[in-house]
Amino acid sequence: MSDERGTPLVEMNHMNVSFGGVHAVEDVSVDLYPGEVVAIVGGNGAGKTTLIRCLSGAHPGESGEIKINGQAVAITNPIEAMGFGVETIYQTLALADNIDAPSNMFLGRELMTRWGTLDDKAMEQATREVMGRLNPRFLNFRVPVKSLSGGQRQSVAIARAVHFNAKILIMDEPTAALGPAETEQVRELIRQLKAEGIGIFLISHDIHDVFDMADRISVMAQGKLVGTVIKDEVTKDDVLTMIIAGRMPGEVDGDLDLH
Repeated sequence: MSDERGTPLVEMNHMNVSFGGVHAVEDVSVDLYPGEVVAIVGGNGAGKTTLIRCLSGAHPGESGEIKINGQAVAITNPIEAMGFGVETIYQTLALADNIDAPSNMFLGRELMTRWGTLDDKAMEQATREVMGRLNPRFLNFRVPVKSLSGGQRQSVAIARAVHFNAKILIMDEPTAALGPAETEQVRELIRQLKAEGIGIFLISHDIHDVFDMADRISVMAQGKLVGTVIKDEVTKDDVLTMIIAGRMPGEVDGDLDLH
């Protein structure tokens, strides 16, 4: 965008990924600033998930450069990504259904007492503190997460990422299969995350979600970046044209063969 915003949280420059000679991602560049939501959109096979997997460490890029806070970094696996403050909230949420919210938040990173037992009290207190910031209406701290609503489950997954100092969140279809009230709850969570300066890459097929939550929209088609637009400067039809025709609004002919 503009230099007045300072250094981006993330810069992905000239990223390339191929599968068996097919260019899944070809020379794609996107960036993300603190407190911003950038939606990555496109049809099936557009390359958006593959691109973002380069950042999450799930599928390292073959070439290109990733910068975090202006510094070039190497991300070859999800653990390295977490070390740079990158956390992914998958559509499946990766929650353990049979345990409660605090146990999920500290899953694999449990707090222990000096006697070597689980410090359930400390984990619950920490969960209450982070949830108090993110979703004050969340009260179900001692029930298995399988009994929670979809919106509440999203809260648990996001709280886990934020507690462990995520600065960059990748959210994969965060409102899929949610009703209107739960969808609004997730949107409120995202507004809170933005207020805390966290940057979010949002992968979504839902154009309404994108316009409700994103600040900028990066459209991909057939592995290439069609363009990045400021949400307030375009219409939904403009973005749909970019997705379907593979060209920027106002361009007469796209480079893509749609047949």
